[in-house]
Amino acid sequence: MKFTIYVAFLLLFCSCKNANTASNQDKQEKIIDTTIYPGIYDTNTYIEFINNKKIAIVGNQTSVIGNIHLVDTLIALNQNIVKVFCPEHGFRGTSDAGANVDDSTDPKTNLPIISLYGNNKKPSNTQLADIDIILFDLQDVGVRFYTYISTLHYIMEACAENEIPLIVLDRPNPNGHYIDGAILDTTNNRSFIGMHPVPVVYGMTIGEYALMINGENWLKNGVQCNLRIIPCQNYTHTSKYSLPVAPSPNLPNDRSIELYPSLCLFEATNLSIGRGTDKQFQIIGHPLLSKTVETDFTFTPTSNIGASNPKLNGELCYGFDLSENYSIFDWQDNKLNINIILNLYKLFPDKDVFFKKSNSIDLLSGDTAFRSQVKNQISEEAIRATWQDGLLEFRKTRQKYLLYD
Repeated sequence: MKFTIYVAFLLLFCSCKNANTASNQDKQEKIIDTTIYPGIYDTNTYIEFINNKKIAIVGNQTSVIGNIHLVDTLIALNQNIVKVFCPEHGFRGTSDAGANVDDSTDPKTNLPIISLYGNNKKPSNTQLADIDIILFDLQDVGVRFYTYISTLHYIMEACAENEIPLIVLDRPNPNGHYIDGAILDTTNNRSFIGMHPVPVVYGMTIGEYALMINGENWLKNGVQCNLRIIPCQNYTHTSKYSLPVAPSPNLPNDRSIELYPSLCLFEATNLSIGRGTDKQFQIIGHPLLSKTVETDFTFTPTSNIGASNPKLNGELCYGFDLSENYSIFDWQDNKLNINIILNLYKLFPDKDVFFKKSNSIDLLSGDTAFRSQVKNQISEEAIRATWQDGLLEFRKTRQKYLLYD
């Protein structure tokens, strides 16, 4: 892979090159570099399309080459960045889940930062009036209710309506090795945490997903985005990829990202999944479980970065630690583990307050039948059987847009 080496980043790129490539002078052979590189590293390619243009960036704390932000990289290369758009959790990735993110100004560059998580989820025509091209670089985790793909949808729609080209700098999907879950019922359960008829875990990079949004005509009025994907290098869907930067404050490590598709369903319950601790999306519990569960594991959620007022704040919770114990609830890493929610509902002493009164479980699962399936203790196998026709059709759709083996 060839990188453009500029003076400002000479030390960074030389260190990458020295670490990942070598030559044997005696044999005149080059060691093959198998390191996975996100699309952002291929500066030679995308710099051609943005030269002498007014640029907007869609990015956050994950939009980096090594430890240098895309914004800083492009400014050092004398590119004309006009503004930055940021998703849920903000430009620095520290805001609470679901919390409105305000517009601001980047103190380092004085660039205006426009929030796409609040009242304004889609760039307005006015906000795009001074833009020639948009670069999109967000680290996704491959789960339908992770809102970066919804931000992608609205960016694509706004670009199509304003005839602005969009370049997506692709990134590996840490949950890209499997596909599972109910297909979202877009008639009844469409929301910002699920906009498209895809399963909970869809096994695509964000670049491939952008191609699918275009190809399946999911944008309003069937508009088409002028889209270009800068692909990852050395990536396949079976690649193990550890994220170098946390994609959001409550997904701090690989284990939390692995557990996230299954444990996020508990966001629709009154149980804690570790927000307000240092093991977010790795533990689960509730004060009432002390009555029915023999466990020595306890935790108390308190306010912290990304969870200013977490669920069960200040209450001693009894439950389970999944951060290292992979055998709990017969965990498997290649499927959505709904046996966790089935077992916890069975153990929970007050069934009336297990689920929240809202329809959030319908929105997260994508299926209005899921709540009643859990309450009626339908077996995991029977629930999974109801997904299979939809998953088969989705696999056929997905296949058309894959960029990687």
